[in-house]
Amino acid sequence: MPPTPLSVLDLAPVSAGSSVGDALRATLDLARHVEDFGYHRYWLAEHHLVRGVASSAPAVLIGQVAAATSTIRVGSGAVQTGHRSALSVVEEFGTLATLYPGRIDLGLGRSGQRRVEAGQAPLVPTPATPARVVDGLLIPPQFSYAKVLASPRFAQISALLYQPGAVPPPFAEQVADVLALIRGDYHDADGLDAHAVPGEGTDLEVWLLGSSGGESARLAGALGLPFAANYHVSPATVLDAVTAYRDAFQPSSTLAEPYVVVAVDVVVAPTDDAARQLAAPYPVWVRSIRTGEGAIPFPRPADVVGLPWSDADQELVADRVDTQFVGAPETVAGLLGTLRDVTGADELLVTTITHDPADRVASYRLLAEQWLG
Repeated sequence: MPPTPLSVLDLAPVSAGSSVGDALRATLDLARHVEDFGYHRYWLAEHHLVRGVASSAPAVLIGQVAAATSTIRVGSGAVQTGHRSALSVVEEFGTLATLYPGRIDLGLGRSGQRRVEAGQAPLVPTPATPARVVDGLLIPPQFSYAKVLASPRFAQISALLYQPGAVPPPFAEQVADVLALIRGDYHDADGLDAHAVPGEGTDLEVWLLGSSGGESARLAGALGLPFAANYHVSPATVLDAVTAYRDAFQPSSTLAEPYVVVAVDVVVAPTDDAARQLAAPYPVWVRSIRTGEGAIPFPRPADVVGLPWSDADQELVADRVDTQFVGAPETVAGLLGTLRDVTGADELLVTTITHDPADRVASYRLLAEQWLG
């Protein structure tokens, strides 16, 4: 039996002391390498107004990655649909699919809708849940994003992304419009048709991404679409997400059976100690996200030694730090095997951030050699 496919989720991270241009060039370099290493797909995330992440325009970056490679699938993980129309998404990704047929994935996420919803509803803290271990996989307590959603930075991002007074349509309607525009059978409420050029008739592979057992997981299942679950962003709810997806799954022209990819943070080095050294800045980086500041440029390992660190800081990042897979190739491969077995993942989506881009390339190489052979 062939090994479970490995894929890459890239944020185009900016390292402390380097430039955004350096980060984007590192992304193209990494894409070329992981294609040679045997990774199946290369996805770009979407983040805005973040000093430490350069993936604010995924469609543009996807085109650059596709041009720099030749066989690996390239896509979005995921397009934030809340501030986009279905037509604009299909036209952008249809252009990519026309230029690079058979290689483009269109991953859609509710994050944009959630941003608007958060601004319209009172913030309710997430109830505390105890940590548990399921067949060797840590499921930590669920993190509450209430303070992040209430931060001034979050409000600023919303103000700059959305046109004044704009209200995104329900996620299910937007996904339906995307699929109809790709198929070529879109009609509006008055029965008038519309045709996306480029986009209609392309072989775009549409995915839904989700962090919980909520609407995204259920909708992906009901539509018979592949689904990506986030162990790296919301490890507490990954099992809820994959269970909800499978429970809702209905066979479609796209899939006869459910197909799940699970994303996870990984750092690999020749030894466990060396990997822990490379991952040492990760808690500081996550803290910057969780405080509402937004991801800072990824620090040098030496620069985090001796930084003030309180019990509150530890609690703020514990779920992310405790579920990052860090170690030698055999150590991380064992952890990935557990994640695959417990979640039933058909594919694993690995995201790795180190200060030195060369260490990131090496991490993906060592993992591929161990996992893919």
